[in-house]
Amino acid sequence: MKYTIALKKTDEGYSVSVPGLPGCWSQGATEAEALENIRDAIESYLAVANEQIEGAELREVDVAG
Repeated sequence: MKYTIALKKTDEGYSVSVPGLPGCWSQGATEAEALENIRDAIESYLAVANEQIEGAELREVDVAG
């Protein structure tokens, strides 16, 4: 699965966030480290999200836009 990320160079290295996953962010001293760290952050975020919906009835909704 692919996610759009926002990667920003900072004085300390790189910060990275996932606009589609509110609160999912990370950082790294290098771009490569930041990308590796955000992969781990996304996996952790999704694991928690899956735990929170366990036992719920899941449905899909179409949104016109």
